[in-house]
Amino acid sequence: MSNDSLPSSNSRPDLDEVINVTSVHSNRATAAASREFRNPGADKEPLSIAAFGLCAFMLIVGGAVLGKTSGGMFDYQASIKPNYVRGKAPGMADDVALPPKPILDLYVKKGQSLYSAKCNGCHGADGKGDGANYPSLAGSAWATGHSERFSQVILNGLQGPTSTGKVFGAGVMPAQGGGMSAQDLAYIMTFVRNSFGNSVGDVVSPEMAQAAIDLAAKRPNPSAPVNAEELKSYEKTLPGEKVDPSTMIDPISMKPVAAK
Repeated sequence: MSNDSLPSSNSRPDLDEVINVTSVHSNRATAAASREFRNPGADKEPLSIAAFGLCAFMLIVGGAVLGKTSGGMFDYQASIKPNYVRGKAPGMADDVALPPKPILDLYVKKGQSLYSAKCNGCHGADGKGDGANYPSLAGSAWATGHSERFSQVILNGLQGPTSTGKVFGAGVMPAQGGGMSAQDLAYIMTFVRNSFGNSVGDVVSPEMAQAAIDLAAKRPNPSAPVNAEELKSYEKTLPGEKVDPSTMIDPISMKPVAAK
C-alpha cells in the first residue's frame, strides 16, 4: 500500500502526539470570533452621575438666562396682547343660563344624593329597609309626620321602637347629624318626605333645618339618641317661613329667581 493513502498528520492534529490539541483548537476559535462584528461600545464606560448632574444644572441655568434675555419668551403676560379675550371654539354658542326649576324638584334631587351617601346602606335605595334590622321609610308616620320630630330622629339617632312599635336589629339607629349643615338637612328631609311613595308635598327650608339643629343642641343629653317617649315633645312643625313648593329657583345658586 502506498503512503498516499495514509491521512496527513496535519489534517488530524488530535492523532499526532507531538501537536498540542488544545492550542490548535483554541486558535481556530479565536479566528472565528475575530470575524464577528465587534460591539463599538464594549470598551466604553457609562456616563457618571456627576457628569449627568452637571449637564442638568447647565440646562437649568441656560433656560433661566434664556427666559430673562429673550424678551419674555416664557412670560404669559408679555407674550399675550393687553385686553386679550379668548374667543369661543367653533360651533360653540353663547353661554346660556340653566332654566329655573321648582324648589321642590331641586331639593329632592339634592336630597337623593345625600340619602345615597348616608342612608342607602341601611334603609335601601327604595327606602323600604330589610324588615328585620332596618325599618322602612316608605309610609313611615315619623318620616311623613311632624317635621320637628323627624328632624330629631335624623340628627340624634333613635333607640328603641319605631313608629310601628317594633324594635329593629340592635335597636339603635346611629345619629346622622355630625357635620350636617342646615342646607343638607333641608335637602334630605325634603327628599324622604317626597319619595318612596311618600307625598307630603312640603319643602323643609334651611331656616327650618337650622331651627332643628339648634333644638338638638339644647337637649339635656345631646349625645344620646332619642326614643319614642322623648319624641312626643317634638310633635310640631319646625319653625320658619313656609316655602311654596312651586317657587322657581336657580339650579346653581339655589336662590329664588325674580318673576318676569
